[in-house]
Amino acid sequence: MLTGENNLHLLAQPKNIVITTHHKPDGDALGSSLGLYHWLKTKGHQVEVVLSSDFPDFLNWMPGREDVIIFPNETERAKRLIQHADIIFCLDYSVLSRTNILEPVLRTAKGQKWMIDHHLDPEDFASLSYWDATAAATAQLVYTFITDACDDIAGITPEIATCLYAGIMTDTGSFRFRSTTAAVHLIISKLIESGAKNWEIHEHVYNSSTENRLKFLGYCLLNCLEVIPEYNTAVFAVTKEDLEQFQVTTGDTEGLVNYALSVKGIRLAALFIDRTELIKLSLRSTGEIPCNEICKKYFNGGGHLNAAGGSSTEQLSQVVNKFKSILPAYKEILTT
Repeated sequence: MLTGENNLHLLAQPKNIVITTHHKPDGDALGSSLGLYHWLKTKGHQVEVVLSSDFPDFLNWMPGREDVIIFPNETERAKRLIQHADIIFCLDYSVLSRTNILEPVLRTAKGQKWMIDHHLDPEDFASLSYWDATAAATAQLVYTFITDACDDIAGITPEIATCLYAGIMTDTGSFRFRSTTAAVHLIISKLIESGAKNWEIHEHVYNSSTENRLKFLGYCLLNCLEVIPEYNTAVFAVTKEDLEQFQVTTGDTEGLVNYALSVKGIRLAALFIDRTELIKLSLRSTGEIPCNEICKKYFNGGGHLNAAGGSSTEQLSQVVNKFKSILPAYKEILTT
């Protein structure tokens, strides 16, 4: 799990540290980043979290979110921090391109890059990697990094526990995905013992939708959902006009693809969104249907077996038709 130069001893003395995560961070990305942020602060380090973009409003309650630096808003400051960092933590991504506009800054940074992640096919950019593709979430790995690799189980404060709980909860679909093992539940119990108020976290994340978001979800269910029964597949195709009509903001499309997967008998769900410059694709599946293979082979992406993403520069209708055209190749696994 821990590979590369074992330089954990460097954390024994105060360092300048920057924490980064992938573009458009989700609950796991932000939760793992802020959880690690709080822990490193307690150890006397100078720590900053630098993101390439904003994050969903339903994550805006997390402890420490007011200290996060958004790169487009504070570009020069963020560049200086990254250039002068002794250690750059790379959380919840295994290839530098996932950081979007941060990629060139990170590639030229002189500080050591330490990766903590659970995605497949990591790029060889980190001097230290704490990586496990079987982990349910990067927040789970941050927990074991602190408690096992750094032997500091007593260092899990309520703030850290809250952030890591949120990260694991969101990346496991509230503990319903197959990645939710007995080990995950044991960690969750420890986080609750350390001060995570599970009921409050669920309330913040799942009961904070705006009226516009709820109307948008309803519109998509009524107008954008197509079921393809012969392949046990369901598809959402969302146009840029749909996004504009409902004033969709960061995070408003989160979880939409899961509604398609919730249709009885559906084993593969796809969400296509026209983001103007790119068509973004999210896939979810059950069983052994390989979302990661489909995204990597056909849509310039990747991810996990049952959850993956990709993109295309083609028109929305072309991308949807391309997806439909590959379904016959997976008919056996989709229908048995």
